[in-house]
Amino acid sequence: MTAHNEETAQTQDRALPVPDLSPPPDHGPLLQPATAPPTANTSRRALLVMAKQPVAGSAKTRLVPPLTSASAASLYLCFLQDVLATVRAAARLEPFDPVIAYTPPAAQDFFRQLAPDFWLIPQQSPARTSDRDPPSEPTAASAASRPAAAPHSQSGAAPQHETLVHHPDPLGDRLQFVLSAALDSGRRQVVAINSDSPTLPPELLCTAFQRLDDPRTDAVFGPCTDGGYYLIGVKKPPGSLVTAVQMSTPTVLSDTLAIAAAKGLHVDLLPEWYDVDSAEDLERLSTELAAHPERAPASSRFLTEPWTSTSSSQL
Repeated sequence: MTAHNEETAQTQDRALPVPDLSPPPDHGPLLQPATAPPTANTSRRALLVMAKQPVAGSAKTRLVPPLTSASAASLYLCFLQDVLATVRAAARLEPFDPVIAYTPPAAQDFFRQLAPDFWLIPQQSPARTSDRDPPSEPTAASAASRPAAAPHSQSGAAPQHETLVHHPDPLGDRLQFVLSAALDSGRRQVVAINSDSPTLPPELLCTAFQRLDDPRTDAVFGPCTDGGYYLIGVKKPPGSLVTAVQMSTPTVLSDTLAIAAAKGLHVDLLPEWYDVDSAEDLERLSTELAAHPERAPASSRFLTEPWTSTSSSQL
């Protein structure tokens, strides 16, 4: 159904706050935007920004020093603002649903306030365990199918032998969970990007979806200069492409490509870009933004103004 036909079919109905997706019955752990996204999406695509709540002491800790913990968190908030603006710009060029895949699970309200026009999904699901069984790392399939926590008793106390805990899943498991959940919700193409590349051009995000349009392409990656990747795009759950690779190492991409080759998958690569994880990366970003502040306005303002120690856990 085209966007024009959808509009015609809804002329007798009150306008919906968000576009009606096909198929819409079950979005799984995906939470709809609070406000309408920038553009309607009838392509059944989604782009996920892997994001962490910018709290001092847990965000961009490898930038301390030269930054303080508070300044590193404040800079990461600027990264988020710039990356989300890039995603909005790309969505005006190529149709997809903008999504924030967030952590920790309690950060939902923060990200809802930061980007009310984005879908939301936690990077991991709550795990249910008993005091008699040791906790185990949930797989994407088990996390997605796990029942909700049992209701509290009338007294308000939790069940005696059962507690709700959150396991710190490895990045690969979290990627598997969010990419699979988005595909299971009816999307035919899903792309995930990091939130550490504030100057990433929106055209690269559009190109990722265009490459996935090729029926011969199984996956697309955006290589990082540090040996990892800033983007992964798939049409099926990635499985061992993400779960069998040791993340945060200089061989992430090469190890991933070796697995893809062994599985007979056709992988397409985007132009290389960089993320900001070290003092050297921060210097590169400062140099780039000194010449082109429009590429990441929020980050540029932070780097050219006195650093603030204001907490970034609240907007």
